[in-house]
Amino acid sequence: MSGGHGHAHGLYLPRHSVVHRLRPHAKVAATLAFVLAVVATPRDAFWVFGLDAVLVATVALLAHVSLPTLARRLAIEAPFVAFAVFLPLVGEAPHTDVAGLSLSEPGLWGAWNILVKGTLGVAATVLLASTTTIAELLTGLDRLRVPRAFTAIAGFMVRYGQVIVGEGRRMRIARLSRGYDPRWIWQARAVASSAGTLFIRSYERGERIHVAMLSRGFTGELPAATHDRADAREWLAVALVPALAATAALTAWLAT
Repeated sequence: MSGGHGHAHGLYLPRHSVVHRLRPHAKVAATLAFVLAVVATPRDAFWVFGLDAVLVATVALLAHVSLPTLARRLAIEAPFVAFAVFLPLVGEAPHTDVAGLSLSEPGLWGAWNILVKGTLGVAATVLLASTTTIAELLTGLDRLRVPRAFTAIAGFMVRYGQVIVGEGRRMRIARLSRGYDPRWIWQARAVASSAGTLFIRSYERGERIHVAMLSRGFTGELPAATHDRADAREWLAVALVPALAATAALTAWLAT
């Protein structure tokens, strides 16, 4: 598993920044606290969401993650955006006219609520993934007392997901070398057959890996994480952003 944990995932950006050097469990806890503060913010507190966006942008700059890069990675929330777009069209009364369209006011508020909170939450999560490797994320979850079974399953899933993708890529190259042309619909049968073969190969490989792990002393539980604990200064540093977001949200609630 150590080799699997050591792989950097596709979102990780290797940088030498102060955010990268923070302990993973501190970053995970701060990200979760920030997302909860954003979710708890009243939907009409526009100034609070503006402050949250400034905080996210500041962390991105400290992490040497450019804003265009962050914006491109927000494309992962496209399904939520598509869902939010339809809310004003199917929402309940009262309605208001916008550019010749009769839109539901509750639907507009719902769409705004999903878009702004979803974007801020995804941006914070993307920054966490951009500055933390898989090994560090799993270590951080261990430090936060997440059940070991969960971190073990997550580690295996990520590691062997990459193995299966690699196996599928090799099988595709083999099909192409034998004249497979994906442009024709009647050749979809080859893809279906390959999917069954890939499942069998993956299962057999998993069996071999499990036997190899047992022969090396694996007892069903991964070794405990040995990452250093965060000190008081580091906790204060990571708590600054979620504390500001939570304070602004509380202020907005008290002002209503």
